[in-house]
Amino acid sequence: MGALAVAALLTAVAVGSARSASALLRASWPRRSPAAAILFWQALGLASGLAAIGALLAAGVAGQDTQRAGVLGGLTTIAGRLASGHAIDPHQPLLLIAVRAVMLTAGLALLTVLCLVLVMAFSAAIGARRRQRALLSLLAHGDPKAPGALVIDYPDAAAYCLPGIRSQIVVSAGTLDLLAPAELAAVLAHERAHVRARHDLVLIPFTSLRRAFPRSRVITQASQSVALLVEMMADDRALRVRGLVARQLATALLRFGTAETRCAPAGALAVAEGELTARVNRLLVPPPPLSRSVQVGIVLAAAILAAAPVLLLVTP
Repeated sequence: MGALAVAALLTAVAVGSARSASALLRASWPRRSPAAAILFWQALGLASGLAAIGALLAAGVAGQDTQRAGVLGGLTTIAGRLASGHAIDPHQPLLLIAVRAVMLTAGLALLTVLCLVLVMAFSAAIGARRRQRALLSLLAHGDPKAPGALVIDYPDAAAYCLPGIRSQIVVSAGTLDLLAPAELAAVLAHERAHVRARHDLVLIPFTSLRRAFPRSRVITQASQSVALLVEMMADDRALRVRGLVARQLATALLRFGTAETRCAPAGALAVAEGELTARVNRLLVPPPPLSRSVQVGIVLAAAILAAAPVLLLVTP
């Protein structure tokens, strides 16, 4: 398959992923199975990024000897020519060479930017959590009312978790005064669900994309949608704790929504984040989950979507 054909196919994958993301924002089924929806969002993000980078690189290597290893083979050929000092083919028009150079530069620049913002997002989250843990070691204390959590002497309602190797759940004294024991247990179960599932790792790639493309409406809305789905998934897992019922968690959320709440610090996940009304309605009137066969279909579609750009890049 020629490099130009690969570039066209990768462009189609990138455009199709973007349109699928717009359609997914309007769909109602993600709230019926948040885990499957989050997986599909991750596949869309990965496919669109790889396809966009791959399309630029494929256009840049067009005309190179890629019969053995596809686009990657073309990149290897160009790298070898650069090393030998014969990067420019005198038999090709200068305009064509310039266009290919621009495409290669754009592809490598996009790859660099995406990797850089991802590393920066991880670094910022780790640094923020380190600072927050240092403050908690000085200000927080245990309380029998909130087993397994740290309590800070703050009058407003606050509840959040700091994920990581030394994960911690934090609530304020105002939260202990605001919630009944059963409601507090539901909030703590919600935060433990965040910690165990490492939802912070789910959110960081979308946060980094939002930083890389702050003016993209689709990326902004996708990031917000995934954040809401993460909260819904934590709600679902919290309700698996024996003795907890949906009404207790819903009441706790409503109390957080009507009280003066403190925003979670950077790097943390807070119980009151997300669209509160949507979460409360979902808890009180839960929608029927997607059937097992539909969920399997979504997982397969996500796997195919994520694998397509990779296969196109390595196909001879």
